[in-house]
Amino acid sequence: MHEWALAEGVVNTALEIAQNKNLRRVKTILLKVGEIQQIDLEVFDFALKELSKDTILEKAEIKYENFPAYLSCNVCGYKWSFYETFNKLNEEEKEAIHFVPETIHVYIKCPKCGSHDFEITEGRGVFIEDVL
Repeated sequence: MHEWALAEGVVNTALEIAQNKNLRRVKTILLKVGEIQQIDLEVFDFALKELSKDTILEKAEIKYENFPAYLSCNVCGYKWSFYETFNKLNEEEKEAIHFVPETIHVYIKCPKCGSHDFEITEGRGVFIEDVL
């Protein structure tokens, strides 16, 4: 599952941030999660807690903030919400984007002109806002 790989990256980065801040114990980790990642937060949270055991992150509260995804067509300039087109996909297509977000250009097209040439302007990735 890609939630475990993402969690490993978050834990490693949070430990590095904590070390740079000279923290002896981390109380809170603030995370921003983009819609396109389609993370199963239950699995992701479990993975974060498991991977944080026996570290200064072990008892940290993890706070999540989801942020919406928006796309912009490079051909006609139309801007739309990720879920405007994502909800029209079948389960296999949704799963492909879940595991390999780069495949979004194969399965989603501009609702106005039909082009697959678009940019993800917001809503991708997992970011550590802060480690406290």
